Amino acid sequence: MSTQPDKNSPADGRKGTILIVDDHPVNIRLLEKILDAGGYRTLAAENGPEGRKLAASRLPDLILLDIMMPGESGFESCEKLKKDPQTAHIPVVFLSAKTDTESKVTGLTLGAVDYMTKPFDKKEVLARVGRHLETRDTYRGIIELQAAKLRQVHEAQQAILTRPVEFPEAVFGVSYTPIIEAGGDFYDVFPLGEGAFGYFAADFSGHDIRTSYNTFALKALISQNTGPQIPPQETMQVINRVFTSLMKNGEHLTGVYARLDRGRSELTVVNAGHLPVIHLSRAGEIRTLAAEGDILGVFEDVLFEPLRMPVCAGERFFLFTDGLLEVFGDDPRGREEGIDALMACCAETREQPIGRAVDEIVSLICPDRGRMQDDVLLLGVEV
Repeated sequence: MSTQPDKNSPADGRKGTILIVDDHPVNIRLLEKILDAGGYRTLAAENGPEGRKLAASRLPDLILLDIMMPGESGFESCEKLKKDPQTAHIPVVFLSAKTDTESKVTGLTLGAVDYMTKPFDKKEVLARVGRHLETRDTYRGIIELQAAKLRQVHEAQQAILTRPVEFPEAVFGVSYTPIIEAGGDFYDVFPLGEGAFGYFAADFSGHDIRTSYNTFALKALISQNTGPQIPPQETMQVINRVFTSLMKNGEHLTGVYARLDRGRSELTVVNAGHLPVIHLSRAGEIRTLAAEGDILGVFEDVLFEPLRMPVCAGERFFLFTDGLLEVFGDDPRGREEGIDALMACCAETREQPIGRAVDEIVSLICPDRGRMQDDVLLLGVEV
């Protein structure tokens, strides 16, 4: 059917574009006349598949969708529209001669925002269309505001993360990809004097903007409570005391703190309910380091069993979070299977410089970033 100029045409002073899907041309012409008089552009289709195709290509501001159509019903069309990422956000208003409650409930359950009955009243059509477009604009404004805030948090969060160029003598590589703009995973690398460095990785429960703010608090706590004379387990105790007062309703974090003293050729690991550190010898032998400890932010009293071991030049160790390991949905991968795969990748890349090795490991174990369902963090260190 013929359509009026779409929303991508030069500005014409119209309020928006409405797609009408109805198998009766008379109904389409009536609605076109009402909407044109109200200041709207219109698109039209006489069946569901055609309407869905038009919606995906032209992205109208609102869809008026008839329920009783031959072939694909309006209910079926709405369900398919809501499953398509291109059209899921477009408000749908059902049109029907039916006035029964069951039909209205079915329509709203499928994702429609309203239900108008035939015959159409001009004032009612314009009032409802106007109201839903105002609501859409309000939601759009809220989303844009939240997106701007997330971008600000993301930029601030990235600014507090230590880069390898800042401490080349720490000899580390890192790959961190948050699933949203502001992530709940965290890492830090910091000098401890006389050739010693601390390497820290953490994973907060939850993935919202408030969780990301906790990473700033953790950064400050690490900065204030690490040093040559402060044992790693004492640092963990302080972090726990602070986050026990901050976290509620089962929120918590896990963390691992590895202290490497290259002068003394010694590695100390304190693990707070986190995944194990992977250790790779110069000969290519690989294993997990079994340090034990409680999670943080839940219990007032926590216990840790530090693991201390001698190391020599050329050895490597890796800190990581579970988003690197676990895959859900089709072809899932569990945590234990993920650790085995990670260890194999660490061994396979041992001849590469540590920074390049970390990037390669992440590419090997997460070839499809689109399947990510959690933040991905890998921090690799060479002695």
